[in-house]
Amino acid sequence: MTLVQLRHLISLAETGSFTRSAQALFLTQPALSRSIRALEEELGQPLFDRIGRRSVLTPFGMEALQRARQLVADADDLASSGQQMEAGRTGVIRVGLGAGPGAMLMTPLLRTMAQSHPKVHVDITRGDTDRLVTALRERELDALVVDARALLPAPDLQVSHIVEMRGAFMVREGHPLAQAKGPIRFAAVRQFPIASTPLSDEVARTLVERYGAEAHPTACVTLRCGEISSLVQVAQDSDAVLIAIRAAAPDLVELALKPALNATARFGVVTLARRAEPPALAILRKLVAHLMTE
Repeated sequence: MTLVQLRHLISLAETGSFTRSAQALFLTQPALSRSIRALEEELGQPLFDRIGRRSVLTPFGMEALQRARQLVADADDLASSGQQMEAGRTGVIRVGLGAGPGAMLMTPLLRTMAQSHPKVHVDITRGDTDRLVTALRERELDALVVDARALLPAPDLQVSHIVEMRGAFMVREGHPLAQAKGPIRFAAVRQFPIASTPLSDEVARTLVERYGAEAHPTACVTLRCGEISSLVQVAQDSDAVLIAIRAAAPDLVELALKPALNATARFGVVTLARRAEPPALAILRKLVAHLMTE
């Protein structure tokens, strides 16, 4: 049996007339008769008694009508739910955010969903790239926004919406280093605590190339934390120097170093290749494009 046949059953039960039902269903009367007859043959019981010009439900037909209405209603609800999900108005999205993306995206994403998509369930996980990739592969997450340079190339990972963001050394207003008249040397920065999130190997190489072996994160970073918002707060409240993407700490003062840092982080949306994406993921992509800019 098909949903079309069940709709034919419901229509005929409501009108009692093959002629009126055929007109309402935009069918010919013979086509409707064949549909009802095929349904009766499949169910093994007559659904209607023909009394004069009227078609009246049999006792079995009454029971079949109740079930048909429930099945059709459930199917309509399912179709509506799919349409709502496709429009990003319902559903679930589970997102993993690295340190930099978390600082810039987490609050705006939650605010956007609460204000514009209140029926979408949002689950955000923060962590290092390796742990987030493992969760993505185990289908515990639908997408990640992480530093693409920290990813090992793999055929099952798909990276899109890549954005590059400039890194910087930053301090609070009034910091002793902020009073310098010109560019400062890295040796001056080393006189203060240095804070950062875990940095990619590429950023570590850049630091060493610019400032020597003492600038390797394992040697110079004294305050390491995965939550960049905490590090920003520490830099605002102390003489710590923060290494991070510039846009993550707009209230801090950027230091001019000699030579210049000239390093960027490359963030991207990471999904599993050949896996169907939740429609609400389009909302995340729009936020990445809108917010993750200098």
